[in-house]
This record gives sequence, C-alpha cells and structure tokens, in this order.
Amino acid sequence: MDENTLHIKNMVCPRCILAVKETLEKLNIQYQRIDLGQVILTKSIDKEQLLTFENSIKSIGFELLEPGKSLLISKIKTILIEQIHHQTAPMSVNFSALITEKLPHDYSYLSRLFSSIEGITIEKFIASQKIEKAKEFLVYDQLTLSEIADKMNYSSVSYLSTQFKKETGFTPTQFKAERKPKRKSLDEI
Repeated sequence: MDENTLHIKNMVCPRCILAVKETLEKLNIQYQRIDLGQVILTKSIDKEQLLTFENSIKSIGFELLEPGKSLLISKIKTILIEQIHHQTAPMSVNFSALITEKLPHDYSYLSRLFSSIEGITIEKFIASQKIEKAKEFLVYDQLTLSEIADKMNYSSVSYLSTQFKKETGFTPTQFKAERKPKRKSLDEI
C-alpha cells in the first residue's frame, strides 16, 4: 500500500469528506486530496499520528482500512455509491464493467469476494442503493415516476415499482403517500 494513501470505511457522501477534512486539519495532517473512501497525504505520517487519526475518525463513525479484502470491498461500495448517488450523467457502461474498469481484478472474483464477506451479492447491494436513491427522489417530490425510472436506469416504471415493492414492501405511490417515509442512511445499507 502506498504510505501516502489512507483508505477509510463508511465515507459515503460529501459530508463525510468534510468530516474527515476537519479531522485532518485539526490534527495538522497535510493532505493533497480527499475522495470518498480515500485520503491522499502530502507526505507519510508516523505511527503515533496515524493512531491519533484512526481514533479520531473512529469516534465519528469511520474506520481506517488495512490493505486486503476489506479494502477491496470498501472500494467496490465506494464506486457503486459514487455512481448511484452522486453522478448526474447517465452511465455509459454497466456496473460490472464500471467496477472492473476501476479495480484491477476479474469481476467474477470481486463478485464472489463481495458475497462471501458482505453476505449479499453486488447486484443486491446495487438494487438497495438504487431504491434508496429512488426514495430520496420520491421524498423531494420533484420528479415523476417515469423520470425517476429513467434517472435510475430502470427499463420502465413498472420494473422500478416491482423492485421498489420487493425492497420496501410498498409501491412508490404508497411510499410517497406515507407521512414520514423511512429512509436509511447510506452507511446502514
């Protein structure tokens, strides 16, 4: 592992990046860039600084990852969350191609590894993330179901509705009608 790169579990949104940035600045640790799941330091830090940083981020819900399988799982999740929740442009490739494009491993290996460690398939994780994003769109009530289906790359409103009901127990219309829809935070999915 590159000594100047720190991999962090549970970074799922821009606020997570801000929280890690504040921690780094508070501890006077110099960095070049912070992305979801990763910090690139200007220079390597000693073990004492690393331990202090690790304890500081742990107190706000993050975890420093060691190289290996959990790091790979975290990278897969970060790629998928970034694509589903934070990209506005439509996907030009499917999710398996996106993952293998960004990680130097065969998709079947990554898929088996993900399932063995997470207890669910990558496809189920993607479906859960897409439904959470669809819930967000429904709560904000700015798009039609057809527009949501299109944005989330579902082939039809009917397929979105089927997947939504399978995941939540509600149709999108029932969910929207509920006074206080129950959404999960990204790190709970």
